[in-house]
Amino acid sequence: MSQSQKASHHRLRVEDLKVVPPRRIGLWVSTVVVLLFLGLLGWAIGTNQAFGWPIVGKYLFHPSILKGLGNTLLLTVTIMVFATIIGTIIAIMRLSPSRILQVFANAYIWFFRGAPALIQLIFWFNLAIIMPQITLSLPGLGTLFSVRTNDVMTPFLTAVVALSLHEAGYMAEIIRAGITSVPPGQTEAASTLGMSRGKILRRIVLPQAMRFIVPPTGNEAINLMKATSLVTVIAVDDLLYSAQTIYARTFETIPLLIVVAFWYLAMVTIMSIGQHFLETHFNRSDSRGGGGFTAALRRAFSFSRGARA
Repeated sequence: MSQSQKASHHRLRVEDLKVVPPRRIGLWVSTVVVLLFLGLLGWAIGTNQAFGWPIVGKYLFHPSILKGLGNTLLLTVTIMVFATIIGTIIAIMRLSPSRILQVFANAYIWFFRGAPALIQLIFWFNLAIIMPQITLSLPGLGTLFSVRTNDVMTPFLTAVVALSLHEAGYMAEIIRAGITSVPPGQTEAASTLGMSRGKILRRIVLPQAMRFIVPPTGNEAINLMKATSLVTVIAVDDLLYSAQTIYARTFETIPLLIVVAFWYLAMVTIMSIGQHFLETHFNRSDSRGGGGFTAALRRAFSFSRGARA
């Protein structure tokens, strides 16, 4: 037998190889341990009478609980809208060439992100101590209107003002990071075509920045929804406060807290699903060119032609 025949005879074919998967003993052991732990935990929770599962079912759709749930959702949406508007303004001011606007924006973010939300809530709730009257006066016109601060700063409005200003500090940084993620060359190219700074921001920068803004904004909305539970300290009738008013009478603390946790988890799940679809939408638009510079320019100039027509 020649040397070449011997080499071909000993050469192994790929289909002759048998792949032997590695043994993952540690993986199987850890999986069994976790399943055993979850089973024991579920059995302990399900059989412990202190959790009061019949009481949980009784109050899960109680009118007071549903009313508090609605107020929590209303607070979350209202605060998030105002925080996004204020945060966008602060982010634009921070990116402004004006040094004064930059200093103001930096000071705003530093203060409202640094001061705890609970302290801000209590401060605004006690605003009447330092400002008993809210008065608007103009030279030559006199006093246009004057109202008592306590009549204006209701607990609900106090929660909206305090948490909106607090959340706007975080939203400003998120929006600023999204705007700066767009290459500056695109802004320069659009400005050479005669587009104004405002139109460049609306038609070129923000559509592309949304892919970077949406994920952290979704996380902030979820955190804000949970942070609204702080408003119980100023007696806003939210989800937690509604549960507290019930178990203060019935002393069924644990079942009511389980009801509150259930609804918070349900809202977080729904918001997470919505965030996932939003991220998928903007990522798909970007991958297809819908969020690129060329598409943004096309939309801008089609908008300009439509406006001139």
